[in-house]
Amino acid sequence: MKIRARRVVAGAAVIAVSLGLLAPVAASAESQDRAELQKVLDKVSGIGGAGIQLRLHDAHGDWVGRAGVAETGTTRPVPTDGHFRAGSITKTFIATVILQLNAERRVDLDAPVNRYLPGYLPADSKITVRNLLQHTSGLYNYTGESATEPGIIPLEGKGFLEHRFQTITPDEILKWAVAKPVRFQPGEGWSYSNTNYIMLGQLIQKLTGHSYAEEADWRILRPLGLRDTSFPGTRFDIPGRHAHGYFGYRDGEQLKIVDVTRLNPSWGGSAGEIISTTKDLDRFYDALLGGKLLPAAQLKAMMTGRHIEGFGDYGLGLYSIPTSCGDFWGHSGGIHGYSSFAFVKADRSVRMEYSITGDGRDDVPPGEAQKVGEELVEKSLCGK
Repeated sequence: MKIRARRVVAGAAVIAVSLGLLAPVAASAESQDRAELQKVLDKVSGIGGAGIQLRLHDAHGDWVGRAGVAETGTTRPVPTDGHFRAGSITKTFIATVILQLNAERRVDLDAPVNRYLPGYLPADSKITVRNLLQHTSGLYNYTGESATEPGIIPLEGKGFLEHRFQTITPDEILKWAVAKPVRFQPGEGWSYSNTNYIMLGQLIQKLTGHSYAEEADWRILRPLGLRDTSFPGTRFDIPGRHAHGYFGYRDGEQLKIVDVTRLNPSWGGSAGEIISTTKDLDRFYDALLGGKLLPAAQLKAMMTGRHIEGFGDYGLGLYSIPTSCGDFWGHSGGIHGYSSFAFVKADRSVRMEYSITGDGRDDVPPGEAQKVGEELVEKSLCGK
């Protein structure tokens, strides 16, 4: 599965929570809401998800749910506090570090990248730091643009398994991707490209003298107490309690399913290597939108999105999804075996994070999966 943004569509309105004398009614509504949401989790685990864990904060309080198993062939339940690979959710952490450096006047978002990080782009490149953050650079996506335009390593089929434990460096990625034709001139289009965030990781190193992982640890993880969030680098294993993720591929007519919980995430790097938990992601996004990590000007810039038809608004390492109960900001992520989602209402009154571990099957109709996915988001964020 490529690291990519996912289209999420949700609707419906938030159920009002009664106060005072109506408290017993609210409690009953809460029980019914949670029971209905649990049914949706059960659906997810039945159509291609080995398991799911979900954390929700809303007017009823905090709730954690799960469905499915932590490992196929067992009855062990998915840990509700389990670690998982969060893929492109990494991008929000990287963007936060860049915007903190901007607040410190160490980088100008509208300056050419070459001012700070020469050597990767052509000397006359007009690509700015903001272009990288917002995916308006036009740079080729190193994880592949389509089935006919593959990435730096195969991410589909048996080819992925042959490269599963291979270490790939940011230098290798950037030299390979920059040599490809650009999609458009900077600022003239929008195209989700993981290459942008690999370059931002290198920019952090150049500006600070420390790796992006070290800077994120010092600036975000430690201050917020995110003890279960990590940047694994080239380490194969997921620490602590976790569910297993699976990858399926066709060998002729035969579907083969492989446990890919262990892999080398170096190819994801600053675009998608992070490991976290729903609890840590909830704390991170709540703090971010609450202004605890960025000054008001930088947070406003982060949440100033470019509208993408049929998608939402992509800001700087965050994107919004419109619903009938308000806009939600966050990011999604996908890496082999794991799909993740973390979105927060702008006023932080509703927050939801989940991780789904794939079972490797390929027999689920796309329309059915889309329908259940929309139902999950709608039920969680909007209450029905």
